[in-house]
Amino acid sequence: MSDKQFTPADVAKHKEAGDGMYIIIDDGVYDVTNFVDEHPGGKKILMRVAGKDATKQFWKYHNDGVLKKYSPKLKIGTVKEGAKL
Repeated sequence: MSDKQFTPADVAKHKEAGDGMYIIIDDGVYDVTNFVDEHPGGKKILMRVAGKDATKQFWKYHNDGVLKKYSPKLKIGTVKEGAKL
């Protein structure tokens, strides 16, 4: 797990597979580029939230066990303090 920090603007640049697809959940930044095809809910939903804060959508459909399971593999950093929207 990295302690790299991102602004929401940094994450917004990563919304297509060619640029890497990043999402924000709570204060974590996750690279879902290689997870899109594995996502049990299908790739469309991840493509829709790529480059955005997906916190609300994530917690609507997942519990913290899902985050714990995938964080080590997908988390690449955090949102910079004071940079939250």
